[in-house]
Amino acid sequence: MKSIMWSLKKQHFLLFLLFSWVLISCNGQTKSASQRSSTSSVNKMVGGGCDGCELMYVDMPAELQAIDTSAGWQSGGQKLHVTGKVYQSGGKKPASDIIIYYWQTDANGYYTPKKGMDPRARRHGHLRGWVKTNKDGKYDIYTVRPAPYPNNNEPAHIHLSVKEPNIADEYYIDELVFDDDKLLTGTVRRSLENRGGSGVLRLLVDGDIQVAEHDIVLGLNIPEYPTTNTAKVSSGLAIGEDNPSFTPYHAYGPDKGTKTCPVCKYGRYNGIVYFVGNHPNWEDIKTWLQFLEFESDRRKAYLKAYFVYGNENDYSHEARQKELEMLGKELDLQYTALTFVPSFSDKKSEVVLNKVNPEVENTIVIYKNRAIIDKYIDLAPTKENLARIAETLDASQNDLFGLPSIFDHE
Repeated sequence: MKSIMWSLKKQHFLLFLLFSWVLISCNGQTKSASQRSSTSSVNKMVGGGCDGCELMYVDMPAELQAIDTSAGWQSGGQKLHVTGKVYQSGGKKPASDIIIYYWQTDANGYYTPKKGMDPRARRHGHLRGWVKTNKDGKYDIYTVRPAPYPNNNEPAHIHLSVKEPNIADEYYIDELVFDDDKLLTGTVRRSLENRGGSGVLRLLVDGDIQVAEHDIVLGLNIPEYPTTNTAKVSSGLAIGEDNPSFTPYHAYGPDKGTKTCPVCKYGRYNGIVYFVGNHPNWEDIKTWLQFLEFESDRRKAYLKAYFVYGNENDYSHEARQKELEMLGKELDLQYTALTFVPSFSDKKSEVVLNKVNPEVENTIVIYKNRAIIDKYIDLAPTKENLARIAETLDASQNDLFGLPSIFDHE
């Protein structure tokens, strides 16, 4: 009897070890630091540790380029081109010489090794590679679209880890997932950490290639990341994060009388959300709205602009509706939407997700394909600032994946 019990215990133990190995192989990225020296404190490591990221150094080429093509590109699966830029902390300045290591499943959902691979890297499979950003922070990865793990509810994804030249620790950022993946449920989306920015890829089609843009902001939502941020006030989400869905009331403009979500309906290209809270400067507001109207008219479908008024003082739905209607008629606005919410902490409209500070004079958010690409707080409508916004929109529209023909085909 004892020998039988020992045999059963041994079998259970072996099954436990096998199950643990499968989990490690599949997840790839964890917040443990088991591969680190015991003298290092996990809490002091940039990124908090990463099980698997250290494999980026196994078989890493001596010379890295800004463009990499994985073995999956010619495998017969759905071709995928991921392109983007890496920015320094804050999301304004491009970051050069940043190494990005990626690894993924194949078109069947497996991390398939190949003959002759270093044994240490086998669990990442042979669909792995490296890029090093150029002087403009740009990188391109040509690969195959991964499939989800078989018999698993986890969305298909591509793992990414980053190594900066001036930071000792490599760290993981959000996995790349696909907006059209049915497994990417609302619950899963809400659980994303936005490390380095949103990892949700929104695809366009160029012939037989799916193309997605993914910009990375170094240090964004990365624990223990060294920061020099000395900003006295904060308002709004960070550059690199996704502009959230919310439903303000449209008092004037194309969707008057509705509670249309700006980014849900018009988030395909560029958008500007101009938030004003408890301290409206109406002369500046009128100047900004006239500028946004001009840019909206000039860019047509490539830009949608929204004024979101969230003054919670003496709030009245009827009075606010009438106030914005009069403003829209005074300025003869045709394209710019004038919207409002009871306050920026309102949960019913979900405007609270934007994390706007109602005490600043304004918060201006610029997004492309839902991802926030620029943000300003307390920005006065000077000639220089108006030109700065226009230049951002010009650069964004001209750099739409570097493939303007894609948009002409839609």
